[in-house]
Amino acid sequence: MAITPPAAAPQRMPGDDVRRLRRAVRELSVLNELASEIGASLDSEHITSTIIRRSLRAVHGEQGVITLIDRPGGRTDARTLVRTMTGKSMGQALHVEESLVGWMLLNKKPLLVDSPHEDERFSGVRWDESVRSILCVPLLVKSELTGILTIFNKIGAAAFNEDDQRLLSIVAAQSAQVIDNARLYEEEETLRRMREEVRLATEIQQGLLPKRDPVVSGYTIAGASVPAEAVGGDYFDFIRVDDDRLAVCLADVSGKGLSAALLMANLQATIRAQALARRDPTACLKYSNALLCQSTDAHKFATCFYAVLETDRHVVRYSNAGHDPPLLVTDGEPPARLETGGIVLGFLESLEYGEAEIAMGPGDVLVIYSDGVTEAVDDNDEPFGEERLGSIIEDERGSSAGQVLDRIFDAVRDHAGERGQADDITVVVVRRDAS
Repeated sequence: MAITPPAAAPQRMPGDDVRRLRRAVRELSVLNELASEIGASLDSEHITSTIIRRSLRAVHGEQGVITLIDRPGGRTDARTLVRTMTGKSMGQALHVEESLVGWMLLNKKPLLVDSPHEDERFSGVRWDESVRSILCVPLLVKSELTGILTIFNKIGAAAFNEDDQRLLSIVAAQSAQVIDNARLYEEEETLRRMREEVRLATEIQQGLLPKRDPVVSGYTIAGASVPAEAVGGDYFDFIRVDDDRLAVCLADVSGKGLSAALLMANLQATIRAQALARRDPTACLKYSNALLCQSTDAHKFATCFYAVLETDRHVVRYSNAGHDPPLLVTDGEPPARLETGGIVLGFLESLEYGEAEIAMGPGDVLVIYSDGVTEAVDDNDEPFGEERLGSIIEDERGSSAGQVLDRIFDAVRDHAGERGQADDITVVVVRRDAS
C-alpha cells in the first residue's frame, strides 16, 4: 500500500520579519493618506494642520507643532514662526522652546526626549509641567533646516519609541518640500499683491498732481515731480484762488515710499482746503500745520513752500515752512533766497509763520525745488548744490518756464551719472514774460 507523505507544514515568518512588514505597511499607509490630502494643496495652513493631525494619529501624540524657521536674506536664523498647532489634548497649548530650536538648528537630526525635566541637554529649560515626552524631527530642504515637526506626550503612560521616531522622520522628509513650496507660493502671492498695490498707489499719486501747467496771462509756469521710488513724498500744486491769484505750493514730507505718499496726500488735501478758504500764506500754513499735527504722530513732518502769485500787481506773497529756499533770479542781480516763514509743518501744533512779498519784474524767474535737486551727488559724493542750480537759472533766464524746468532735470541727471536718483526730485518754475 502506498504511503502518502504528510503535507508540509506552512512556514511561518520570523517575528522580526512580521514586525518589520507591519511597520512598512503602516508607514506606507500613513504616507499614502498624507500625500493624497496635501499633494495638490498650496495652502500652508491646511498643509501644516494636516501633517500634524496625521502625525498625532500615527504616533499617538497629544499635541503637535510645526515651527517654520525664518531665513531672512537666505540665511538660517533662530527666529521662528509658529504657524499651526492642533492636538487631542484639551489642556494648555504647548510651545517649542528656543533651546530645542537651537539644538535642531545645530544638529539637524531627530530628537527623542523621554524625560525633558531630567534631560541634561536641556537643563536650563523650564518645561511646562504637563510635558512628559517630546519627539522632534527636522524638516530639511536640500540639507537646509526649514522647519521642525514636534510632537508632545505619548497618549497613555508610554513614551515615544524608535519606531515612532522613524515614522515621524519619514513624514517630515516627505512633507518638507511640500511645506516649503506652499510657503514660497504664499510669499510670491504676497509680493504680487504688494506690487499691485504699489502700482495703484502710483496711479493715485500721479492723479493728485496737476495734470497740466496753468495758463496765466503774462507768465509761463511749469512743474514736475519724479519720485525716487514707485511712490514718493514730494508734491507740488497749482490752486486757482481767483482770476488774479494763483496759489503755488511745493512740499517734501519725511520718509519715502507708501508711508510718505499717504502723508503727502493728507497734506495736499489740507493745503488745498486752506488755500481756497484763505488768501493769506501765513494763515494757510498756520492752520495746515495744526491739522497735520492732529492727524499724524510726532515723527512725521513736512517742509512746505506756499506762495500766492498776484498777477494784477506782479508780486509773490509767500511763507516758507522749513523748505529749501526757492531762488528768484533777476537780471543783473545774484539769486535771491526766499526764506521768510518758520519751521517745518507737523512739529508743534501752535506755531506762527512769517510772510514776505517780492516783486516779479519782466523776465524774472522763480524756481521752487525739493532737496532732491541740490543734494543729488556724483561719483565723488559732490552735491549738485544751490550755486550750480542758480547758475543754470541765470543761463536759462531768457527761456520759457518749461525749458528752464527741463534744463534743471537734465543737469541733475547728468551730475548724478551712474549714482542715479536717491531722493524725490520736484521743481516748479514761474517766469514772467519779458514784455
